[in-house]
Parts: sequence; structure tokens; C-alpha cells
Amino acid sequence: MHKSGFVNIIGNPNVGKSTLMNALVGERLSIITSKAQTTRHRIMGIVSGDDFQIVYSDTPGILKPSYKLQESMMKFVTGALTDADVLLYVTDTVEQSDRSEEIVEQIARSGIPAIVVINKIDLSTPAALEALVEKWHARLPDARIVPVSAKEKFNIEGAFETILGLLPEGPAFYPKDTLTDKTLRFFASEIIREKILRFYDKEIPYCCEIEIDSYKEEPAIDRIAATIYVSRDSQKGILIGHKGEKLKRVGQAAREDLEQFLEKKVFLQLFVKVNDDWRNNPRQLRRFGYEQE
Repeated sequence: MHKSGFVNIIGNPNVGKSTLMNALVGERLSIITSKAQTTRHRIMGIVSGDDFQIVYSDTPGILKPSYKLQESMMKFVTGALTDADVLLYVTDTVEQSDRSEEIVEQIARSGIPAIVVINKIDLSTPAALEALVEKWHARLPDARIVPVSAKEKFNIEGAFETILGLLPEGPAFYPKDTLTDKTLRFFASEIIREKILRFYDKEIPYCCEIEIDSYKEEPAIDRIAATIYVSRDSQKGILIGHKGEKLKRVGQAAREDLEQFLEKKVFLQLFVKVNDDWRNNPRQLRRFGYEQE
């Protein structure tokens, strides 16, 4: 008997969805920072065994869109609610938000097997955790409740076994050695974006989009040229910094991460260009891989 299915991960920003997916997949596929809206796309991570294949899908955090880019991000979330074999709703022991009320109601109505993953249990007490489990049992009576600490890798095995138990029978969707549906170009752009999220404050990370201009694989080295697009001229100056120091730091950190990810030498060139208000421009959003109707 072979089991296979699509397991879609949804939840509010900053509850640890990307950390959880990376722990379940055993690879760093989704970028992780402490800032909200780190994940912009749906990113697939594929785990295969002799008698199973799980296709995980990490989605952006639930938010109320204030520009077209965020509308696109929310389409990834609503899509994830309809095409799953198993839904993984991630909450944690500290969040107070009721932003996802509508999504929780949709999960309850969907008829799709659901697992509520209560993350960050290392920050809680047994009594508080018990109360949370009761709360989620009341809100989603048909769902399985699995407490984990994705960061500490606690009970990841328990989550995996629960997922496996809910998967339908079926053949593999992808060759067994496939790890993700995304390309090396995509991961290169995500690693650069992660460094911008880490090194810059305020609106800068949210105004940036990365495009890989060229990616040349050679036996001993990968040569990558990328352009960072910003929305306004003033952001370009902040991103580059005095004598290019800030951009240099982004490039160096991204190159080191890429070398670790690819397990080979990388030559990375970064450029910065202004693309006026790209976050509200449907044509530009399509160009950057965000679908617009």
C-alpha cells in the first residue's frame, strides 16, 4: 500500500510555519526570519519513502491585504484551503490574534482532514498547553491536535506520524528523489531576500523583490547575477548604503548561505534598480511570479 498527498500549511504570520515545514522536510527550503510576511510564495517540500510521498506546501501568513502584492499572497492561502488532502493549521502558545477566524471556519466547513499544530510549546507550561488543547478541540472538534516545538525539533516525529495516518492511498506525484518544485534560481532569490529582511528595518524589506538575471552552473563554481528592485529612489540609497557597504554585506552573507545550500563555490553579483510601485502593478507582479487575475 502506497500513500501520497498534498499537505498544506496555513496560519497567522510568525507562528513558525516555515520552521515547521523545514523540520518536517529536513531541509531549509522556506526562509525564516522574525519579521512577518517572510514567505511570499507557496513553496513545496517533498518527502518520500518506500511506501509514501508527502508534498508539503508552505504558504504566506494570513493578513488583510493593503496592496496588490498582498492580495496575491492571500490567493496562495485560499488556494491551499481547497487543494489539500490534509490541512496543517499552525498556531502557537503565544499568539493572541483572531485574524484567522474566517480561515478556521473555512477549515471546519471544508471536510478536509485537519491537524492543529500548536507550536512553540517550549515557551509554555503544561497547564497553559492543556488549556490550549481544550480550546482547539472545542473550535475544531474533528481535527487532530499535535503540540510541537519546531525550533527545538520536539515531537516532529509525532506530527509526521499523524500526517501519514491521514494520507489517502495513491501513487507518488513526483520522482522519489525530488525535494521541491522550485528551481535553484528561486532559492537563490529567496536567500538574497532573507538577508535583506535580516539587515534592514522598516519598509525596506517589504519594498524589495529579487530577480535572477543569470545563473551559470560550472563544474567548480556557480555564477549568479541578481537585481534587487525597490519601489522608490530613496530606498535604493538606503539599500546600497555609504560607499556600497550595506549591499556588500548582503552579498557576502547571501553568497556564504548559497555556498552552504549548493555545496559549492558561488560568485554573486548584486545590482539595485528602481521599479516604481511594483507591488501595485499587476504586470510587474506577474513578472515576479505572483499571479494576478
